[in-house]
Amino acid sequence: MTPDPAPSLRQLLAFYLDAGVDCALAEDPINRMLDDAPEPAAREAAPEPRPIVKPALHAKPPPPLAFGAPPASPDAAIISAREAAATAPTLEALRELMQRFDGCALRATATQLVFADGNPQAKVVFVGEAPGRDEDIEGLPFVGRSGKLLDLMLAAIGLNRGNVYIANVIPWRPPGNRTPTPQETQICLPFIRRQIELVNPDLLVTLGNPSTQALLGTRDGIMRTRGRWFDYDTGTRTIRALPTLHPAYLLRQPTYKRLAWQDLRAIATAIAATSN
Repeated sequence: MTPDPAPSLRQLLAFYLDAGVDCALAEDPINRMLDDAPEPAAREAAPEPRPIVKPALHAKPPPPLAFGAPPASPDAAIISAREAAATAPTLEALRELMQRFDGCALRATATQLVFADGNPQAKVVFVGEAPGRDEDIEGLPFVGRSGKLLDLMLAAIGLNRGNVYIANVIPWRPPGNRTPTPQETQICLPFIRRQIELVNPDLLVTLGNPSTQALLGTRDGIMRTRGRWFDYDTGTRTIRALPTLHPAYLLRQPTYKRLAWQDLRAIATAIAATSN
């Protein structure tokens, strides 16, 4: 049996990037496969041992150590997010509120909040799942490879970022682009719902399965839901919603672009109908 050829440096870097390794933890690489791998040089020297002092008889015990408050439970975080989102009167107020919200652990690992992009008065809102590495760096949704494809998809029906509104269900990048947990999705859901309510569009387009299931409350897969119109309650009125395939999925499965084109034509027809 012929062994597989050793991967090139470019292939290794691509593998690590796909696995979520996008930053260095030390200046020099360490081969940890070796038995005598050196310890990192940055480690601080161990402090000198303190002398042992025996307590006097009948002395009072030391007070217990003080710890910070335990993190809120997922249910408490969901309730806090709902209450906070409901108080935001504008999109800018909602952004500032989300900047301060500490009920989602993803905030601690992400570089920054990825709030939205586009026109706040748009009649069409596009919602994906979560930011990726490029979005986490720039602070805007859909700016990587899938974002460039989304721009082409919009242009195909006469749209651009100046006349649509783009956001994600999750506003912070999950570490290594992992799938958000159900708890993380439920914690962030009130914020995207409030965004949609404040924009007050005529049409909602969910990109991919996670955002479709989260916003439209369906358990069916995207191949069953794409191209079907749903009713979506913004909190003030009912609008039409259409699920379609996520641009990232289309990059992996380009043969399905024909299905996305059918959905885009349906969106263009709906926009024309609401404009009359």
